[in-house]
Amino acid sequence: MVKLGVNVDHIATIRQARGVDEPDPVAAAMLAEFAGAHGITVHLREDRRHIQDRDVELLRKTVKTRLNLEMALTDEMIAMALKILPDAVTLVPEGRHELTTEGGLDVNLLRATLKQKIVLLKQAGIVVSLFVEPDLEQIKTSYKVGADYIEIHTGSYCEMRTDIDRREQLRRIELAISAAGKLGLGVNAGHGLNYRNIGPVVALKGIEEFNIGHSIVARAALVGMERAVREMLELLKG
Repeated sequence: MVKLGVNVDHIATIRQARGVDEPDPVAAAMLAEFAGAHGITVHLREDRRHIQDRDVELLRKTVKTRLNLEMALTDEMIAMALKILPDAVTLVPEGRHELTTEGGLDVNLLRATLKQKIVLLKQAGIVVSLFVEPDLEQIKTSYKVGADYIEIHTGSYCEMRTDIDRREQLRRIELAISAAGKLGLGVNAGHGLNYRNIGPVVALKGIEEFNIGHSIVARAALVGMERAVREMLELLKG
């Protein structure tokens, strides 16, 4: 069965907009799990724009499924992961002025640092995933530096406006899934996926887990977290 990881970052975004203590992403994570989510994802950014240290600490104590911590490749974040010990870490690029993650990690450029940090994380029993473009060279290097998984950045597919362009991006994703599978890498996917565009990606097969945040939180604002999660789970059944 294809799994769903629910990213609750934007529950925290709403909270931070007023500088108060609600809505609580920890409570949102509990509701998502109750609705059937297979995991919870949070991105602890260097500027703490939404998720806070307190959230990650409480989530580690309360998540019953699987906690995936998205983070930049910095000494501070590696130290945080080694302290919190999430079930998995997804290493992502991070820019202070971006609204959301704008692309995949350049694994080739960061090869030496990644190899060193991945060893530390895996020694602590943490599964390591790299957020990458559906690019064969990036995937090959992800294997070489010791990653357990890749998470395919689906943003380019989601941004396409014509059928031809969408099919081209789907083909890139399909080739990436195949390449990763041949190398023994697990495959997750995420970014920009919503209730309207996820179907063709699910149909490709070979993706173990989809990590989805904004569209679920946006839907939850209208119908509630449990219903929003259940509706997405139905779509993942194909």
